[in-house]
Amino acid sequence: MHAIGMFDRESSLSMEGLEGSGADFMPQYKDIIEDGKTIITSPHKVYGPEANDLSLQPRKADIDKVILAGMSANLCVQAHLHELLEQGFEVAVVRDATAAAKLPEGDGYLAALINFRYIANALWTTDEAVARINEAT
Repeated sequence: MHAIGMFDRESSLSMEGLEGSGADFMPQYKDIIEDGKTIITSPHKVYGPEANDLSLQPRKADIDKVILAGMSANLCVQAHLHELLEQGFEVAVVRDATAAAKLPEGDGYLAALINFRYIANALWTTDEAVARINEAT
């Protein structure tokens, strides 16, 4: 992640330099993400959202339900889940849109999945998440 510049941003308050930086959005999803309706928060530091505006931005839009997915299930996704729940959000995790590393000592995805079952308000597949989003719109 560090080698491709994933966390390299000049400022969390500016989009300047984001394009093509490695921290940019994947090209095939840019139109969806930059649709004018999607809330984009400042990047998180380390694992959780305690140092960014993740709790603030949805509240400003009167949102109290979050669908969570990401590439590091047992680190970033789980830390975000904990903090969002502590902040009073209802959180569903999308299990097949989440991944984690495997090490000889254990499987990060499996460890996170077990914890998601215990603490998330819901654990969905991508198909279930899309169906629920379509029902709500």
